[in-house]
Amino acid sequence: MLVTLSIRDIVLIDRLDLDFAAGMSVLTGETGAGKSILLDSLSLALGARGDADLVRHGEAQGQVTAVFDVAANHAVRAFLKENDVDDDGDIILRRIQTADGRTRAFINDQPVSAGLLRQAGGLVVEIHGQHDDRALVDPESHRALIDVFGGLSGDVEAVSRAFAAYKAAEKAVTDHERRIAAARNEADYLKSSVEELSGLKPEAGEEDQLAARRTDMMQVEKIAGDLNEAFETLNGSASPIPELASLLRRLERKSDQVPHLLAQPVRTLAEGLDLLEETRGGLENALRQTEFDPRELESVEERLFALRAASRKYSVPVDGLAALCAGMATDLADLDAGEDRLAALVDAAAKACADYDKKAAALSSRRARAARALEKSVEAELPDLKLERAKFIVEFTSDPGNRGRSGIDQLEFHVQTNPGTRPGAMMKVASGGELSRFLLALKVSLADKGSAPTLVFDEIDTGVGGAVAEAIGLRLARLARSVQVLTVTHAPQVAARAEGHFLIAKEALKPDRVATRVQRIDADHRSEEIARMLAGSVITEEARAAARRLLTVGE
Repeated sequence: MLVTLSIRDIVLIDRLDLDFAAGMSVLTGETGAGKSILLDSLSLALGARGDADLVRHGEAQGQVTAVFDVAANHAVRAFLKENDVDDDGDIILRRIQTADGRTRAFINDQPVSAGLLRQAGGLVVEIHGQHDDRALVDPESHRALIDVFGGLSGDVEAVSRAFAAYKAAEKAVTDHERRIAAARNEADYLKSSVEELSGLKPEAGEEDQLAARRTDMMQVEKIAGDLNEAFETLNGSASPIPELASLLRRLERKSDQVPHLLAQPVRTLAEGLDLLEETRGGLENALRQTEFDPRELESVEERLFALRAASRKYSVPVDGLAALCAGMATDLADLDAGEDRLAALVDAAAKACADYDKKAAALSSRRARAARALEKSVEAELPDLKLERAKFIVEFTSDPGNRGRSGIDQLEFHVQTNPGTRPGAMMKVASGGELSRFLLALKVSLADKGSAPTLVFDEIDTGVGGAVAEAIGLRLARLARSVQVLTVTHAPQVAARAEGHFLIAKEALKPDRVATRVQRIDADHRSEEIARMLAGSVITEEARAAARRLLTVGE
């Protein structure tokens, strides 16, 4: 429910903070006191279109903040979570309107778009009046109200899921038919391409492996000559190793005779021979490792060039050739076995359609019963609202061929205001006063079945009085047992039924400037205000007595 409404610098309001309670509260005051300003301010906080003219004259900006206490499982909290807005604690809707026409919107102090604010606001407050009742304009909303009244949300969700499955199955058939047609047009090309790629048998990563192997072999080919020449020098007929070995043996035999002369040269020569032998062994090992068949290089190059040629031909990377071949093979398979697969898909679509039709027909039947029950519930309220000769009709049509996410039904609220007249859409046939009473009867019937937690009624009692106003007051009070009700009224019979009463008046601040003031009034002031509503500008004792009687009845 609405807990607090704070307004700063909006039209005639400079500063206003109002606290609201559960139940029914009324706002009264003389014509022109500023009741519409209060509702315009609330509408702004709920996401209504901004207007620079709303900013108080001489101020740079105005601001409205509405604080709501809603249940943890209320739909607005799920909505805020879906849109990444923090929903801990109270829900705080705030709107800033600048004098240059720009607006800024906030939910729980987080900047949001005006559209998001409007969606959130619509979940916590409904504002109804004679000339502005958007909830009754769109027939799509009428179907939703019937579903709420009949407790059909589970059935609607089941139909929605069945519709999604049916459309998905239909799409599968359409897509497959399109693929078959495309494959048939390209059959010759596909066959030759699949044969070519299947013969090539490309593998993922093969290009990189072949390129690396080719580079290695080409590098080896370049150094093989140098390796052979070095090995032949150390191992061939001209190798110095045998001659150096023979020289070493002769010096070793003579080193005993003159050790002080030959010991060092013999040792160094022996070490050199060892190094030469080690070098010869290393060169021999390197030659073995560099040995390759030139035909292998040729084969690698042929394979690499074939893969790259196919890549250019089909305009895909070499690594994509295998997937391309598989896809083309699938298209051919679709062509070859297309009719069988198509038949299976058509059968699946038919079953999904039958499942949808069954669920939609069951929902339609339940909706029809709910519509008749709502008609009876609303019409039970009409006599006391002085609409005893009127009829409330749910115009209900079903077309099994017109499948939709919400079912096969079209619903619209019609009324017949007098016997013998032609029934028609409620928004077109009913007058302003009649419309407000039909609306009230509807809201009473739907009060405990998903209404917003706060309902605001803007002078729905205009043009009625006496017993009708009394009946309106009684029904507003009954509504207030289920939801919070705020009512702007000129009818004392309605005001007397309220638990909270706010008086709206103008206060002169300067000779050329006024401000709207709103105050909660106590029992004595309330009696006086209702007497004013009864008598007008001159309050008589008779009016005061009548006011006390109304308040006594209201209690």
